Amino acid sequence: MATRADDLIDRRRLRRKLTFWRVATLAVAAIALLAASVWLARGDLAGTGTAHIAKIRIEGTITEDDELLERLDEVRKSPSVRGVILSIDSPGGTTAGGEAIFEAVRKLAADKPVVAQVGTLAASAGYMIASAADHIVARQSSIVGSIGVLVQFPDVTGLMDKIGVKLEEVKSSPLKAEPSPFNPTTDEERAMIRSMIMDSYDWFVGLVDERRPMTRAEVIAVADGSVFTGRQALQNKLVDELGGEDQAVGWLETKGVDGDLEVIEWKAKNSSWFMTSEAASAMLGRLVGLPETGVALLKELGGERLFLDGLLSVWQPDRAILSD
Repeated sequence: MATRADDLIDRRRLRRKLTFWRVATLAVAAIALLAASVWLARGDLAGTGTAHIAKIRIEGTITEDDELLERLDEVRKSPSVRGVILSIDSPGGTTAGGEAIFEAVRKLAADKPVVAQVGTLAASAGYMIASAADHIVARQSSIVGSIGVLVQFPDVTGLMDKIGVKLEEVKSSPLKAEPSPFNPTTDEERAMIRSMIMDSYDWFVGLVDERRPMTRAEVIAVADGSVFTGRQALQNKLVDELGGEDQAVGWLETKGVDGDLEVIEWKAKNSSWFMTSEAASAMLGRLVGLPETGVALLKELGGERLFLDGLLSVWQPDRAILSD
């Protein structure tokens, strides 16, 4: 009996030890995971403590992105960054969003050489941001340009008539809250909107005139909303060079940056945290062989543009230019 009791005691002691070490292991793993997430969330990658070339992606629809503005400022302040590559692939977005990023890039360029590398597309506010760099590199088949501003608003008066809905309103003046989708647009309202559009357009043209080696007449000649291939953009002085990242690094070398430095991407803080719901659902969908989530699909189709507010500088053709 004594031997059996001793065995039970030993087993309990062993279980306690195993439980302790299991809890300790889980605690260490949790601390390591937390530390890793904080480190990744900073937007830095391994090696950013050493000299490198920073790469920042500006993709999708342009809005006032506080995280991106903060990241640009962190790159500016980092003593490890010797030069910056802006990787741009955007159809544009809100004019105010483009303006904010333009100003942040100019502030960055005052401290470090900045080159813009255009991927598939740098149009409208996307091109506005590219013009803030000191040098623009584009692919031969990149889509560049679409300099202009627009405001869009629906007219649902016909639908309201069909379903028998009327809108009653009382306002302080005829132009208050106009144009409205619930009233036919008047000539006075169109004149008001056009005046605002042309003022913003003149400001946009002025930015390109200031930043590019072009006369104002040359800028106006291409600022009719037209888009150009990279080769055409080079001829029209909208870009400086054809190529990709190698050419971007080559230009940085002319500014005293060591071309052998590693190019390290400074990622968005929220995109670095791999346990976000969007990242987790996308990963799960891929594991089980399903398509991307509905949110990602909506974004891919340009659905996010439906919710843009204010003046827009965005290229939105009926059909995308594709190459098999």
